[in-house]
Amino acid sequence: MSAGGVLGWLVLAALAPGAAHLRAGWRKTGLTLIACYAAALLTLLGVWLVNDFDSLVGSLTQSFQLIAIIVIAGVLGLAWFVLIVHSFVVLRPGRLPQSGQILTGTLAGLLAVVVMVPFGTLGQLAWTSNQTIDGIFQESPADGESPVAQPKPEDPWAGRERVNILLLGGDADDHRVGVRTDSMNLASIDVKTGNTVLFSLPRNLEDVRFRPGTPMAQRFPDGFRLPADPGGGRSDLLNSVWEYADAHPEIFGGKQRQGPKVLMDTIGYTLGVKVDWYALVNMWGFARLIDAIGGITLTVETDVVFGKYNEGLVKAGTRRLKGADAMWYARSRTNSDDYTRMRRQRCVLGALLGQADPATVLTRFSKIALATKELIRTDIPRPMLSHLVPLALKVKNAKVTSVQFVPPLINTGYPDWDKIRTIAAKAIRDSATVKPPVAASSSASPTASSSPSPKKTAKQGSGNPAKGLTEGCGGSL
Repeated sequence: MSAGGVLGWLVLAALAPGAAHLRAGWRKTGLTLIACYAAALLTLLGVWLVNDFDSLVGSLTQSFQLIAIIVIAGVLGLAWFVLIVHSFVVLRPGRLPQSGQILTGTLAGLLAVVVMVPFGTLGQLAWTSNQTIDGIFQESPADGESPVAQPKPEDPWAGRERVNILLLGGDADDHRVGVRTDSMNLASIDVKTGNTVLFSLPRNLEDVRFRPGTPMAQRFPDGFRLPADPGGGRSDLLNSVWEYADAHPEIFGGKQRQGPKVLMDTIGYTLGVKVDWYALVNMWGFARLIDAIGGITLTVETDVVFGKYNEGLVKAGTRRLKGADAMWYARSRTNSDDYTRMRRQRCVLGALLGQADPATVLTRFSKIALATKELIRTDIPRPMLSHLVPLALKVKNAKVTSVQFVPPLINTGYPDWDKIRTIAAKAIRDSATVKPPVAASSSASPTASSSPSPKKTAKQGSGNPAKGLTEGCGGSL
């Protein structure tokens, strides 16, 4: 056999274990290797056919699954290394001329190392995933956070038709005491269809009401109201509820870190829903996440000025923004107001949802994992991830609408609480009756040349405050 023949059979053996052994006359060993390989492939195919893709992805959030992948990847990588070495030996390269032996030996050694790379990469991805998930999620809630029963396989949602997750953006840094939630959005998700309503609440909502019978309601029976700050500002707006509750454990019988629980209950009471979990995002950590996926493409309607001395500028136009510029676009209040900023934040969320496709996530996984670990604080228990991940994949291709409780819809200084709950209830009912589209996500922003359907036009004409997630975002992609 020539040197080319030896190398050809080695490459074939890497793809079909046992091929080189059959060529060398090791019939029994070759057939055994091929049979084991075929059985493994059929098993994987069976698992793929029996389980849908979303459920498979969800199952990969469980620790024992990820650890099993790490172990299996290590064993298979070593086995493929040994396979190439043994295949080279049985092909008897010693019969080749010395130059041929050196060439085939060198390339065989290189091939033995190369075949381990995919298994090493898979093990590394599983290890990174497990470490990231461990760093964000917990097996059971911490003190002061919402207790959640272990999910049951037959009905992980415990009969609920919707799951409500509070998405918060905070400005925590080394120079600020406490947590101020300057961005507050509640995602109400239909567990069957993935149809979602994103309720945006303004940070400056005044006279916030607390659920009757709670310690905060007893302290503030007429609404959340404190004396003005020395500088004339206010520390009794909706974005201060978490911070205030954390700073006054005496209200809760000495219990510490009640801020998340209080804010969840307060926003749930405001909207007339039960909030299941929260996720607090560090806004500047969010910028790192955007950088990790390579930036997001947005249409900036007008120049956005930022900085202490207005020295920064995000220019108008459609472009791919890095994380810092995307965050300034979302957060700047210079020459603007809170309500315009809320709309821009919604546009950034919509762009991230639409552009973080599976291929991007996979190719940039390590960067995304590191950014995410530094980004999020949540009380979502890890056992729920195997159910929430498939639900999140449904949301990506479902109908996502948004309701922003800003003027003129409501007066933030004198909110009509009954009106807020009525609007929220209607938006949820409408979301439940809308079937997800077959093709592209309906949350995508329409182009200038597209025409809304008669049904959609009728709804908008009737003053329905629910809008597409990226509606009004200037053609964000």
